[in-house]
Amino acid sequence: MKRKRPQASDPIEIAARALRHRDRSRRQVEERLERAGVEEERRADALETLERVGYVDDGRFAAARAATLAARGYGDEAIRQLLQGEGVAPMLADGAVAALEPERERAARLVERLGASPRTAAQLQRKGFGEDAVELAAGAPFADGDQGA
Repeated sequence: MKRKRPQASDPIEIAARALRHRDRSRRQVEERLERAGVEEERRADALETLERVGYVDDGRFAAARAATLAARGYGDEAIRQLLQGEGVAPMLADGAVAALEPERERAARLVERLGASPRTAAQLQRKGFGEDAVELAAGAPFADGDQGA
């Protein structure tokens, strides 16, 4: 007996494909449904269903994404901005960042690996670390214009 495939325009099926390989924020799933031509009312219904059954959860997405970004060497401010850019509410982004290992400890590990230098301090600053974490980890105050060799 042949199994009937869901319609390509089924918003739940479209969302399931988008979520198959990685978690996404509600806004990312909504944008995917919009690009697929799903009308607004059907998008809203699908998103409500997906949230109710736990397939879409911005809190879970924010926590996992924040941990991934922290592991890649990003500081708290950059993580906050990236999460919000992906559709996570500021309150959820703040909570995800607060649950991470303290920024100073992450910065200190990076400085230990890269060496304390103005170049390392500049790199930490570009990656969104706060000034106090950069100064503490680099071992000396860091001025914006001092980017080293």
